[in-house]
Amino acid sequence: MLQQIIDRRLAGKNKSIGNRERFLRRYKEQIRDAVKRAVDGRGIRDIERGEEVRIPKKDVSEPVFHHGQGGIREVVHPGNKEYVRGDRIERPKGGGGGGSGKGQASDSGEGDDDFTFALTKEEFMQVFFEDLALPHLIRTQLAETPEWKSQRAGFTADGTPNNLHVVRSMRGAIGRRIAIGSGSRRELRELEEQLILLKRQRDPTDAVKEREILDVEEKIEALRSRLARIPYLDPIDLRFRNRIKVPVPTSKAVMFCLMDVSGSMDEARKDLAKRFFILLYLFLTRHYEKIDLVFIRHHTQAQEVDEENFFHARETGGTVVSSALVLMEEIIRARYSPSEWNIYGAQASDGDNWHHDSGRCRELLADKLLPLCRYFAYVQVAEEEQNLWEEYAQLADGHKHFAMRKATEASQIYPVFRDLFKKEGAAAAA
Repeated sequence: MLQQIIDRRLAGKNKSIGNRERFLRRYKEQIRDAVKRAVDGRGIRDIERGEEVRIPKKDVSEPVFHHGQGGIREVVHPGNKEYVRGDRIERPKGGGGGGSGKGQASDSGEGDDDFTFALTKEEFMQVFFEDLALPHLIRTQLAETPEWKSQRAGFTADGTPNNLHVVRSMRGAIGRRIAIGSGSRRELRELEEQLILLKRQRDPTDAVKEREILDVEEKIEALRSRLARIPYLDPIDLRFRNRIKVPVPTSKAVMFCLMDVSGSMDEARKDLAKRFFILLYLFLTRHYEKIDLVFIRHHTQAQEVDEENFFHARETGGTVVSSALVLMEEIIRARYSPSEWNIYGAQASDGDNWHHDSGRCRELLADKLLPLCRYFAYVQVAEEEQNLWEEYAQLADGHKHFAMRKATEASQIYPVFRDLFKKEGAAAAA
């Protein structure tokens, strides 16, 4: 009997979305391993594109419906010319077929074709973030660290005395006095002209004329008194400089990646550092149009390199961390003016450093780099606290845009990152 299952649930244009989700859940481990291999061989700038995942065919098994053992079944084989009712059909001899070439067949062995599955950009990022303990893709918006600057915005009638604009206030006072006294001054001029005319025609014996002159003089005196009572400077004349806060322009940013490549930094620790740098890069791409990446590796000496050498080169010998900080400052001065670029620094190390150099690192950060950076994060990919950690700890309290954390396994990277870049409001609420 033919069995058929019909899915009557409504679906969008992608009719196979349910099957796709079930496939992702069923082969979660293989897909996670494929994404990890892709991250290891992929540059930071390319992290957001999709990926083709190859799964061995032997690992792919789809559920099927079939008849159970036992029972009596009647089967009609079309085109049968060899058997009649009651004959027993022998099972085929040999193993499963496996193609070995064009037009050829094999009677044994197993096919080696892999199953290729294309992950979308969103699915790739979901698996990547899941390894970093980020729940469900990017369900929580990565935090901002906004910065504001004060900008002039005209004048206002209220403000503090130190913001008083004297010239603007006096200009307003003069205009007010002219507007208020214009009618009285016009009337005063007319009365003064009338008084001059009356005095020319004055006759001391004419009492009426004398009385008229006295009336005009009284009116003139009253008008002059009224004009004198107009205040020279009234509170409504005062004008204060107005300033508003506007976001700092976020068109360009540069991300400095500093990492120790001495013998103590093995591939596992470099992988932790790379995951942190990737998260920081993804965070910056949400807020800046143009992002430059600068890779500085160091052992006893620092060097600016490309991404390939940054993550895969390995040196032997000691560690002098200050050499990387000095080179970072030189590059900023030469190519990235703080007035035009938003500067971020991320440093990864196992904490090992030449003992006498750690104090100099703290001084370089405090005096040279932190005044130029919007944010500087130090991640130690080892548990043991050494002298570099102790020196950096002295900076954490006095500089809000400097932070330091530890991460010793991949699942800790995202919680560390989220803690470093959480919103100021969330930090205050906590």
